[in-house]
Amino acid sequence: MWSSSSSLCRSPSFRRAWLSTVTVTQTAAPTSSRLAALRTQLATEEASIDDFASTNAPPTPTTHYTSSNGSPIVRQKAAPRSAKILPKPRWLKAAPATSDNYRKLRDTVRELGLATVCEEARCPNIGECWGGGEDQTATATIMIMGDTCTRGCRFCSVKTSRAPPPLDPHEPEKVATAIAQWGLDYVVLTSVDRDDLPDQGADHFRQVVTQLKLKKPSLLVEALTPDFQGNMDLVHAVATSGLDVYAHNMETVEALTPKVRDRRATYRQSLEVLRYVKTIQSDPIGTTNNHNNNNGCLTKTSLMLGLGETDDQVLTTLRDLRDADVDVVTFGQYLQPTKKHLPVQEYVTPEKFDFWQETAMGMGFAYVASGPLVRSSYKAGELFLQKYIAQKKQRNAEVAAA
Repeated sequence: MWSSSSSLCRSPSFRRAWLSTVTVTQTAAPTSSRLAALRTQLATEEASIDDFASTNAPPTPTTHYTSSNGSPIVRQKAAPRSAKILPKPRWLKAAPATSDNYRKLRDTVRELGLATVCEEARCPNIGECWGGGEDQTATATIMIMGDTCTRGCRFCSVKTSRAPPPLDPHEPEKVATAIAQWGLDYVVLTSVDRDDLPDQGADHFRQVVTQLKLKKPSLLVEALTPDFQGNMDLVHAVATSGLDVYAHNMETVEALTPKVRDRRATYRQSLEVLRYVKTIQSDPIGTTNNHNNNNGCLTKTSLMLGLGETDDQVLTTLRDLRDADVDVVTFGQYLQPTKKHLPVQEYVTPEKFDFWQETAMGMGFAYVASGPLVRSSYKAGELFLQKYIAQKKQRNAEVAAA
């Protein structure tokens, strides 16, 4: 018996003889079905690599090799990804939150363990909204039904899952009790989409609003709702819960909706939700369950600008909204949450936002908020909007009494 340490194995003549009998064959690895599918998908995408790569990027470095038969082999080193990232302009800077009212509300939110969109989304207007002011009540936006959405819109950074955690059955009571302690005059409720639930969370939403109105009847409540898959029975359940403003965001123009929003959310479906709410007749004033009616509630929506929309597309959207009798519209700048989300196509100037405010007001909207940092709940409790709601309720009461 011999081992590799034997003199025979170490001899040069033995190694040369052994190596001469060995043939190394190099074969290409089979292309995986997943890679093939990806190549097919990329070939059919509307966007090209030029849409994402910098036009002035340096040439891709190459390394040259020579094969065994002397033919040259060129291997390209992967070029670094460099998407077109537009620098943020100076007007996208918000003043720091410093008021006493802001600090008081912040501390209360944390003590009660409530989730606010203002903090979760790091909204730049948090100081202004929570701080209140001479012409504005302090306003906060509370997120209910959990923090996990069943949809995956390409502009939104909320985490997603097909099976989010179950609803907290005690949430309506807890939220109502907590908000009643704040002493606010206006609150905004919003939620994630819950397509996993039989009623998509409509009854839960209704319970929260109802509890709020029972705890504090004078509180103005705005509900920023999902589309409930266009199920108008579910929309009706929320719209008649006693809220004052029914909000549902269109987000963008019709042409960009398939690219920007989840495939289950369509432009026409959202438009019909807003249209339907305005057709709901108020229950007679003075009924035993007086808080359970829509009381002619306002409808509201929001549009993001800077996603590549054209002026004509925005104008068409505004006409569609007026045709659906929508009362309030807000315009804000789209900001890319992470590198995985849609890139900003344009930073719209403050002057252009002023143009859209004037245009929308001229078309008959009751109230318009438009600016780079405006979000759907921006200045929701502004004095003008409160007065408008009060006047509308008074008119409804007079009509019912006539």
